[in-house]
Amino acid sequence: MSQPLLEAYDMNGLHLKNRVVMAPMTRSRAANEGNVPTDDLQGVYYEQRAGAGLIISEGSQISEEAVGYINTPGIYTEEQVEGWKKITSRVHDKDGKIFLQLWHVGRISHPDFHDGELPLAPSAINPNEKSYTPEGFKDTVTPKAMTKDDIKRTIADFKHAAKNAMKAGFDGVEIHSSNGYLIHQFFNATSNQRTDEYGDSIENRARFFFEVLDAIKEEVPENRIGARFNPSLHGIFGMTMDEETIPTFDHVINKLNDYDLAYIHLSEPFNDVSDIEYAETEIAKRYRPMYDGTLMINSAFDQEKGNAVIERGDADLVAFAKPFISNPDLVERFRQHAELAEWDQDTFYTPGKEGYIDYPAMS
Repeated sequence: MSQPLLEAYDMNGLHLKNRVVMAPMTRSRAANEGNVPTDDLQGVYYEQRAGAGLIISEGSQISEEAVGYINTPGIYTEEQVEGWKKITSRVHDKDGKIFLQLWHVGRISHPDFHDGELPLAPSAINPNEKSYTPEGFKDTVTPKAMTKDDIKRTIADFKHAAKNAMKAGFDGVEIHSSNGYLIHQFFNATSNQRTDEYGDSIENRARFFFEVLDAIKEEVPENRIGARFNPSLHGIFGMTMDEETIPTFDHVINKLNDYDLAYIHLSEPFNDVSDIEYAETEIAKRYRPMYDGTLMINSAFDQEKGNAVIERGDADLVAFAKPFISNPDLVERFRQHAELAEWDQDTFYTPGKEGYIDYPAMS
């Protein structure tokens, strides 16, 4: 019986050998002074998983200001670019495709990462979350509301990072506008209480994202840019929804029809939001009729659900996260309907090879 997940796909001019995407996952293995990805760790890890139709790298900070977790790689220094070059080369040698996820955590950071300076955010509102610092988990603080100069500089940082990603040999970039990080903080009226042109209305709260996208377009072809969104994120990363949350994402995704993107990458709700008045419980179903381009969906899909969502026409690609951690040969296991190996949550964010590159493929 054929499986839609295993069919080749033309992603706006980029040939994918199947519709199984490796989702971006923070793994905290860049445990060196420059947060440089290395050939012997990240190189092996991504090469092992190059059977995916597309790999989206772990979130990689666009600047020092963007950092919010220990040991995450960046894409703003020459050393980082050189490190990533080895990794993209390994993936391409295995006939794989790989995009880099561009990341700025905004208020989910901590002064420990910034020489005591406050992290940046649209407004000075504490998310009341935990930040994973070099000294362990610490409570987040009230961030600094970004000035216009901060906003301009951050847009330039996204552009510079995108340019570096192309220099490093990536097939494209994904803008991390999801999961309660900086761009998502601009979208949401509970985290963005600005009264200037970056807040106070749906169009204004979306402005920062579109200015970032337009800057990245100057360095990366439009059809090699993806964007990730999590419209019904509620109760996680300090995000709460209100009556304008879903209409804001409707506006953004409708407007993206004017662009020629590689894809939009949407998450189904991370938790049960059925009792949240303003939430949308079925994200793919809502946005498939609204968006003309490639739609990627993720969050807790397995092989059966992944095949079904493509079969129904609700999505074109399905991104898998944790199954790829413990099953480097996930696509082949799907092909053979083989049992999946269990992952070890205790080694998701620990340094070194254990729980990272030591999961075996099927014999």
